[in-house]
Parts: sequence; C-alpha cells; structure tokens
Amino acid sequence: AHSEESSPPICSLLTVGQAFSGTQNVSNLQKEEAWRVNVRIQGCDLEHGYLCGTMEALNVPMADTPVVTFWEGEIVDAKNYTFYTGKWEATPEDDIRHWTKFPSFAPLLSRVEADGGKSLDLSNYPYIFMRWKEQYFVNVGTDCGLTIAGFYYVCFSCSDGSINGFYYDPNS
Repeated sequence: AHSEESSPPICSLLTVGQAFSGTQNVSNLQKEEAWRVNVRIQGCDLEHGYLCGTMEALNVPMADTPVVTFWEGEIVDAKNYTFYTGKWEATPEDDIRHWTKFPSFAPLLSRVEADGGKSLDLSNYPYIFMRWKEQYFVNVGTDCGLTIAGFYYVCFSCSDGSINGFYYDPNS
C-alpha cells in the first residue's frame, strides 16, 4: 500500500549513537575563538520531528573541563515544525536571517516567506533543517561563564553527513 503520509527522509546518517565533531567559532568584538565540539545523538523520533543529544565543548577558555550540555531538537518537516520558530524570542525575521545563511535553503525561501514552508515537501530534500535548544549543563555549574539561553539553527547534509549551525541568542 502506498502511503501519502510525508515523513522525513530516512537519513541513514542521522541515527541514535551517531557522533559528529567539529568546531564552534565564537566571535564578537572582544574575542575570536574556535572551540572543538563533539555532538552525539542520543534519541531520535522522526515521526514527531524530535531528536536530542549531547554537545561537548572542549578548550572553553573559562572552564577547567570540557563543558557538556544536553539539547533537544526540532526537525523542520513541515508537519511537526516549520521554518518559523515561534518561541525562544525568535521572530520570523530572525528565522529568515539565519536560515538564509545556509546556501541549501535558498531554493525554499519564497515558499517559506509565503507560508512558513507548510506547503513544502521536504521528504526527499537532500538537507535536513533543525533547531537545537540546549536544556541544561550536564557536568558543570551555570557559573562556567557560558550561556545556553539561545538555540542553534542547524543544517544537516544527507549526502555527506556534515552539519552546519548558527547560534541565536537575543541577548548576546
């Protein structure tokens, strides 16, 4: 039986236990830093557009040990979540400004501006867009000098498993 239910692509690279490593570039007027970051996916429920995991930031200047946070993610699938965040102090303008930093988002822009992307079929799109929101620090206190008030706009490439993300925090 053929089902019309549009579910996200079964992306073999986006599975529980999968680990990614890279760098987080932190730049502002005072400093320019690159932290090594390891991300591990701990849970994944594609049917509900949900995933969660941990992020470990190494060589963070203010912390003596690697800083580990637990995050929960929303997969933009036009069913459970659209490209408009609708919370965490992010406006539709903020959303568009961050999503357009990903070249792979360009073909979707006009539809997203029209209806948030509700009418898009992303099930075979070669990229998966997500929001990752850090929930708490796993191994350090909140006095480590880091904030997890914001969230990440994330773009995942199904072809090579690479992840790019941009952090948004209205207060920093």
